[in-house]
Amino acid sequence: MTRIEAAMKRIASARANAPESSTATAAAPKLMELVNSHEKLREEVAETMRELDELIAELDQ
Repeated sequence: MTRIEAAMKRIASARANAPESSTATAAAPKLMELVNSHEKLREEVAETMRELDELIAELDQ
């Protein structure tokens, strides 16, 4: 399971257990968008760091 999938499961669980209110309901889509963007960026940064580590390892040889 990727980190994004895990985050989506956590979000779905939190959403299912969250109290219903007009403020929470109105903010939920924007919050979901922000969380998804954050997780996607974290994945991209992690992948870039792995690539950099590989390049550095190659240069050290």
